[in-house]
Amino acid sequence: MYKAAKVNFKSIILKIKLFGLTKFSSGKRKKSEMELDVLVFGSSNIDYITYVNELPRPGETLFGMYREQCYGGKGASQCVAAAKLGGRCALVSKLGQDKLGDDYFEYLRELGINVDFVDRAEGKQTGLTEIIVADNTENAIIVMAGANECLKTPDVSRAKKVFKRAKVLICQLETDEKAALCALKQFKGESILNVSPVPKNMNVELIKAPTILCVNRLEAAQLTDREEIKTLQDAKAAANDLIDKGAKSVIITMGPLGAVHLSSKDREVCTQCPAAPVRFLADTSGAGEAFLGSLAYHMSMFPNLSRESHISAANICAAYAVGHRGTQPSFPGPELFQADLCHASPEFNVIPDKAPTPEQSVSELPPGAADPPAPEEDPKPEPPMDQDESHEPNKIEEQEKNERESIPA
Repeated sequence: MYKAAKVNFKSIILKIKLFGLTKFSSGKRKKSEMELDVLVFGSSNIDYITYVNELPRPGETLFGMYREQCYGGKGASQCVAAAKLGGRCALVSKLGQDKLGDDYFEYLRELGINVDFVDRAEGKQTGLTEIIVADNTENAIIVMAGANECLKTPDVSRAKKVFKRAKVLICQLETDEKAALCALKQFKGESILNVSPVPKNMNVELIKAPTILCVNRLEAAQLTDREEIKTLQDAKAAANDLIDKGAKSVIITMGPLGAVHLSSKDREVCTQCPAAPVRFLADTSGAGEAFLGSLAYHMSMFPNLSRESHISAANICAAYAVGHRGTQPSFPGPELFQADLCHASPEFNVIPDKAPTPEQSVSELPPGAADPPAPEEDPKPEPPMDQDESHEPNKIEEQEKNERESIPA
């Protein structure tokens, strides 16, 4: 009797567990609540942006036209860029124990970003960024790390809850290098490292750790000991050098030339995704963060699409940001999430080893800078010329007509 009761009790418990699993655990709702599209481990700063006619030369004093304050920092900005598109995002960062930190924290929470691991650094001020933007959109940037200096390796372990839930991780180097490397190594999904700013004597493991190494042309030149990167062929050579250093794949943003992509899995094919059209060139200071946030979010939503598809979507968001002032205020909303990305063919060009002549290709020009040649049409008779010889054929035709009319029937 005891054994029978024990068996019945076990069967009841099993039924309860199965009922609970069926009712609560297998539903899509719980899965969506548990997953995060994008996790960002990095900096949070307050941006002070001053607009001038031109950047000052060393020792020169200039008048500014106006100044604005907005929320920034590469890490938080990349997270906000993804969240504004509609992503479920989390941020691991540090803010100061000051009014700026209080306001920033509330702002992030109002955007729906998971701020469980956005901590307040005791005795520190919130990080600051001074940005000077010229009329031609060139800029100069100075960062005061502040509380960001306190983001360390133990913060990765403390945030393991969100590390397990996220699909894509983004890191940058405005915070401690060792902490960023730890975050990249601990994360099991797709990861992106934005090597900005480029540290001196950077640990080569930072190049090897992420799924994607993303840099602009200046940073790519610094990492590969080049003076500059001007052409797509320069970018292709730099990308190959970074693959040689151990990178799994490389994206180099090239401004009006779009972005260059190279994967270690297929080094024979280096592609260029052209830049999206820009309606008005206003301010480039937030373009890189808009690109990265969009790249990560579209990767999380369409993991099986080609990298060129993800880059094309990111280019659209970067182009929007370039057309608006500020950093985070310039980011687009959910209307620019490319929901039909899986139904669209990405636009890209395979970069040849040697630059083609202008007669052969216009792939290095921004979209819309050159139109394709018009199709050939059937030749049409030209109007009479003003030169004297243009009248000669008419005289001959008139003479032949008179001769025909003079012949008797």
